[in-house]
Amino acid sequence: MRNIPLYILILLVFLGTGCSKKLERLYNDPDQLPNARVEKLFTELLNNYRIRPSYWEMRTFVVMHSGIYSQTVGYLNTPGVYLQNPSYTEGRWNDFYRPIGSGTGTMALFREMQKIHSGLTANEKEKASLFLNAAKVIFYDQACQMVDLWGDIPFSEAGSLNASGEAKMAKFDNAADIYKEAIEELKVLNGYFAALVPDPATANLFRTQDILLNGKLEKWQRYVNALRLRLLMRISHVSESYAKTAVTNMLTNPGVYPFLSEQADYDPGLEDILLTPLADYTLNLRDALTELTNYSAPQYMLEEVLLPAEDPRIPVLFDKYGVSTGAGFVPNEAYRGLPVSWPVEQQQVNLGKFAIMDSATFLYNSKLPGILMTSAEVSFLKAEAFLRWGGGDPETWYKLGMQQSIRFYYYLNQLNAGYKKPEPIPNPELIEAFLQKDPIRLSGSQEEKFQKIAIQRWVHFGLLQANQAWAELRRTGYPKLEFRINSQPQAPLPPKRLLYPGNEVTYNVNYVAVRDKDKTYFPIFWQVR
Repeated sequence: MRNIPLYILILLVFLGTGCSKKLERLYNDPDQLPNARVEKLFTELLNNYRIRPSYWEMRTFVVMHSGIYSQTVGYLNTPGVYLQNPSYTEGRWNDFYRPIGSGTGTMALFREMQKIHSGLTANEKEKASLFLNAAKVIFYDQACQMVDLWGDIPFSEAGSLNASGEAKMAKFDNAADIYKEAIEELKVLNGYFAALVPDPATANLFRTQDILLNGKLEKWQRYVNALRLRLLMRISHVSESYAKTAVTNMLTNPGVYPFLSEQADYDPGLEDILLTPLADYTLNLRDALTELTNYSAPQYMLEEVLLPAEDPRIPVLFDKYGVSTGAGFVPNEAYRGLPVSWPVEQQQVNLGKFAIMDSATFLYNSKLPGILMTSAEVSFLKAEAFLRWGGGDPETWYKLGMQQSIRFYYYLNQLNAGYKKPEPIPNPELIEAFLQKDPIRLSGSQEEKFQKIAIQRWVHFGLLQANQAWAELRRTGYPKLEFRINSQPQAPLPPKRLLYPGNEVTYNVNYVAVRDKDKTYFPIFWQVR
């Protein structure tokens, strides 16, 4: 397979014997209406193990790349710790472009939906548009995450055979242009979901196939606006006038642009955008985090941010852990993070003396959802926007983001009640006292307030949204993390972006247009601070 050009694989993915038979079996049932193929592809597109915290996503990508680069996981300073594993980054790239099972292949599935939709009658097309437009939200979300990792990517021409029947090597689209298209299309989709009143049969079918939001159109609209806000703030330091105008319009018109929950005591399972595991899923993240010794608590997050403020999230984020002796297991007396400045030999012999990722919340929790958007992230984004551009009280939204983040992580802990008794949710008085502490209270200069918002958003992303944490770290410059210089000259420090996969470099003739950008030190377009 490695000797076949990547985009030939992408474009022909539905034409090979095995794949075409699978497509025919799943989506071309003669007993179903023609638009049923669109609805089944929609479900397949949602069922994505790169969205959920699966073993493969966490083990091969997060704990080897974005988790280390953002210091949202503990790690050992092994030789080459910052090097990109070309096989695993290529796998992450391929999973966006072509389906190989478990719902990966966002690009190919979406282009196939577009092709099928274009061939329907006017009446069928109107009904199938609901599935196509919902899929479009996921498509732009995942495409912009690809931009965050690589920069320019094949986009407008990618999957062309699925879309039009024309096989061609896809050009690399400009990263900023992809973001701009997504932002403008999401604005249109907000209006679409606000006005749509599907007929009962279509609504029921959508509810059945929508394994993400259970057919709730208002929630799709809220997801659209939350995603658009994220993208606008992501580019806000390089295109500030454009971002400020669009964000201000959204935040001053809440009736037109509804977001996620604005309550501190909200229910994350009902109000956040979460892809829950399938009913028969029983795996957890223990192996993903322990095979490369990434289960230790990250030092900066624990010791520089959480402990000085006596953060109430600590008990559901970390276990104190301990060491085994001849007398048995001796628990540690305090929470400590694994030092990033130590050489690997010193780290290894002292691992048990440092805290680890919480066993109930992370290591043994088979019910962890895939996180597409949370209310806390939206609140932190609003706080930043009001801080920089006025129009609202940044402290109110910052405090709400903190309250919602606490609620969210206790919710994750409670999902695993069968493993051990959940931690009790802190009472409102304790949380309010926490919010008034100097390390937390939104005080100081404009830059100091911006720093606090950025750091708390990074903490909230944590392990499960390490890709977002890395993106925001690069965009804002906070927190100011220190990394031990590694002995490998190719990667003495973490990169600013991922390198393009070898197949892309070798076989896509359009690679020449981005070759000069294909350097680890070349920043993504929104990284200008």
